[in-house]
Amino acid sequence: MRRHRDDQDEANVDMTPMLDIVFIMLIFFIVTTSFVKENTINMSRPSNNQSEQTDNPSAPVAIEITDLSEIRMEGRIIDVGAVQANIERKRAENPKTVVIIQAHEEAGVETLVSVVDGVREAGISSPIVARLPNK
Repeated sequence: MRRHRDDQDEANVDMTPMLDIVFIMLIFFIVTTSFVKENTINMSRPSNNQSEQTDNPSAPVAIEITDLSEIRMEGRIIDVGAVQANIERKRAENPKTVVIIQAHEEAGVETLVSVVDGVREAGISSPIVARLPNK
């Protein structure tokens, strides 16, 4: 004879043992996990202070040629003939001096060529020539 089941007689699944196993596994994985500290590089950003850049002997020497063909070095106007002497002085302080020539697009080509020649005569074989950003 077959027995009819009522709604009350249905089988219930007890979730408690499954939750216990899940929590035990979670605790196990947390305890056995090893945390590795990554090696990092401490970097300091350069400041925008002009006086610190001129005091630093390894800072590149910037020569600026304005739209009126004026030559500026370290914030002062110099003559074309003084370029070689100034670069030689900077090179005596630091033999690995890098020279950057920033020329305005309306500057005279003769002035640019004279400055490059003066830098090369001072012993810098390959100065960096760049276009002066618009202000």
